[in-house]
Amino acid sequence: MSEPTGNKFEEVTISTNPIFKGKIISVQVDQVRLPNGETASREIVRHPGAVAVIALVDDRMLVVEQYRKPFEKNLVEVPAGKLDAGEEPLAAAIRELEEETGYRAGNIRLLNSFYTSPGFADEKIYLYLAEELVKGEAHLDEDEFLDCTAITLEEAERYMDEGRIGDAKTIMAVYAWKLYRLTGRI
Repeated sequence: MSEPTGNKFEEVTISTNPIFKGKIISVQVDQVRLPNGETASREIVRHPGAVAVIALVDDRMLVVEQYRKPFEKNLVEVPAGKLDAGEEPLAAAIRELEEETGYRAGNIRLLNSFYTSPGFADEKIYLYLAEELVKGEAHLDEDEFLDCTAITLEEAERYMDEGRIGDAKTIMAVYAWKLYRLTGRI
């Protein structure tokens, strides 16, 4: 049970019932006391967090295309992946960029972080900008199958129109890149 903090919108946890624990996520159902004193159930997906990288090479953005089972189709996305236990987001961004693309960044910095679906999940994604890239060799996970390419901003916008780019982190990355090109700042 959690202790009230005084937040007028707070829902105080009365009990937690673990439902599922998998390799990436866990699911629980919490019983909560609402601000008006009533009780309700909250289904919560727990996630370790993730990183995503806007990697720019010669005014092109590196993307990976891979099959996404929940949608039964390929999606084009920025390099990304979940945080390993105890891993710092910066280390994960460096690791994921190299694993998925083979590139190493001479300069990498955090742009922002955001929650993907705060109504039911605690996943937080850290979005990085990687520049001064040097090509190396990709090291995909054993269950990872993808193609890495570099696309123009115009191609990225067309992919969004076609639904080939459809996830929030990549759409956010494309708009951040566009802002960067227009203003020199993100």
